[in-house]
Amino acid sequence: MAQQDPTDDRDESTQWAEFRTDLAEDRNIMAMERTFAGWMRTAFAAIGIGLGFRALFGEWDPVWLPKLIATVFILGGGWLAITAERRACKTLERLNTHEFEAIPTPNFKVMAYAVATGSVVLSIGLWVLTTSA
Repeated sequence: MAQQDPTDDRDESTQWAEFRTDLAEDRNIMAMERTFAGWMRTAFAAIGIGLGFRALFGEWDPVWLPKLIATVFILGGGWLAITAERRACKTLERLNTHEFEAIPTPNFKVMAYAVATGSVVLSIGLWVLTTSA
């Protein structure tokens, strides 16, 4: 057999069932961390799509239209980051680690709010700092 847990007064099969349940909870936490990373990648992709759209279609006749479409994508990326952080924190509140140490909640908050702040600053810069000919 793999690893032997320390024995208690309880039945050995009950011990193994509880150990497997604890590991399943740890796997759920790791899955939530991977999901958070996936949402952050999606947020960065949305911001990149917005910047790319503005760069490729900046010469449209209503000058504000490419800026508007780019702004929607960029701010959507910031919104995705905040939403991912909120869902990750809610999940971490419900689960407990057993065999490994989870990522601390403040790291989720710092990353999400940094991306959201960057998307707002980028959107403002898109409208204020670019000149239209």
